[in-house]
Amino acid sequence: MTRKFAGVAVALALALAACGSDPAAAPQEGAGSGAATIEIGSLYEPQNLDNTAGGGQGVTETFNGNVYEGLYRLTDAGQVENLLAESEKVSDDGLTYTFELRQGVTFHSGKALTAADVKHSIERVSAEDSQSARKSQLQVIKSVTAPDEHTVVVKLSSRSISLLYNLSYVWIVNADVKDLTTGEDGTGPYKLGSWKRGSTLSLEPFPGYWGPKPANGGVVFHYFTEATALNNALITGAVDVVTSEQSPDALAQFTGNPDYKVAEGHSTTKLLLAFNDRKAPFDKPLVRKAVSSAIDDAKLLESIWAGHGSLIGSMVPPTDPWYEDLTKVNPYDVELAKKQLAEAGYAGGFRFTLDTPNYDPHPTVATFVKSELAKVGITVDINVITADEWYSKVFKKRDFAATLQEHVNDRDVVWYGNPDFYWGYDNKQVTGWVEQAERAKTAEEQTELLKKANRQIAEDAASDWLYLYPQIVVASSKLSGYPVNGLNSQFYAYGIKKG
Repeated sequence: MTRKFAGVAVALALALAACGSDPAAAPQEGAGSGAATIEIGSLYEPQNLDNTAGGGQGVTETFNGNVYEGLYRLTDAGQVENLLAESEKVSDDGLTYTFELRQGVTFHSGKALTAADVKHSIERVSAEDSQSARKSQLQVIKSVTAPDEHTVVVKLSSRSISLLYNLSYVWIVNADVKDLTTGEDGTGPYKLGSWKRGSTLSLEPFPGYWGPKPANGGVVFHYFTEATALNNALITGAVDVVTSEQSPDALAQFTGNPDYKVAEGHSTTKLLLAFNDRKAPFDKPLVRKAVSSAIDDAKLLESIWAGHGSLIGSMVPPTDPWYEDLTKVNPYDVELAKKQLAEAGYAGGFRFTLDTPNYDPHPTVATFVKSELAKVGITVDINVITADEWYSKVFKKRDFAATLQEHVNDRDVVWYGNPDFYWGYDNKQVTGWVEQAERAKTAEEQTELLKKANRQIAEDAASDWLYLYPQIVVASSKLSGYPVNGLNSQFYAYGIKKG
């Protein structure tokens, strides 16, 4: 866990901004050892290299699809495609999935991929000590068996309309490797070169890759702690592309400059003021609604993103099939907020501590929230913490009153159906709708149920959804083939060409 909270589409109607081809389709033929190395600038360094051990957004951005592959792949356009699963068969009752694996696949260590590796990989994500955000979505799996080296059988306790989508998040790892926090053994087009903590992480083309070679000679991720230094690196040519622009004020120097291309794709990243719904006073929906209505989200978005991004009234972004515009449910209205606080028994306001990650834009947002809530008598004490502290204190121990955090995934409204999730929202009706939606036989039935759930969490102000991030990729005009949507933090590097 770090930076943007990574974890929880089968079909999203997303149009790619012009940047060449769809890099999520496949690596490109024709690249060799003499091809250019791509220098990538990012604010998201991995905490470790294992996405089941708190590696966070950084390891997803760097490794997903590049070093590790799943049975399925989520393309940059939001489509779920077969990858290591050559085919699948589903029983009539929807409870048994039989997967036939792609043959001729080897891990970077040289070991051949077998069904036992797939079984191990699925089970490690759902294991008791797993820190994967996908863990709860895989609890529907009752058993995984490997009847032969190329066949995997997954039995479910109930229907799961999202199973293939969820499996696209499960990295297939070598079952013989016990510790993947500092090394790797995947099947992807790249293998790990070197990781210099606090500086760079390099990926080298894997000569034994089962598919087409990458379009480049390797990539180096350069890590920065603030946006200005990252942009300066792009200006000086130290990096070729910025995975996600976090400084809108800096865009002017790139826009209209023939040396650069600015692509604004589709984001699924929501910035949340997340309440601990278990603790007073945030256990009262009226208090949460009052806080939401006391904050001018439009003013905040303009101050942070200068016309980019959009307001969002609940957890569902416009690219999800069950989206509805719910921005009017808890409108910005200071007088309404004061009235709701009085009705909830807090006419004189109250005081709480806001745990705030120490990287942009959270400290700035926290200061804005503090100023807004002061207008209705609420005193905010800002506690700035690191990403590691956030994961331990907030996510694991639930030791917080309210926090700021980015939630990056599409289709993640389902987390509000889990009372054990870190924010502690517990509405049995919502939990029921989410469970029924997952057992739905049709996409239409699933959509209607999740619309109900989304409306209810908005009515309850389960969190305050401050805004939806833009997804802005800035690159040298010499580059093509890079992803622009950045769904779920992934950044496929194998399609990027220079020249």
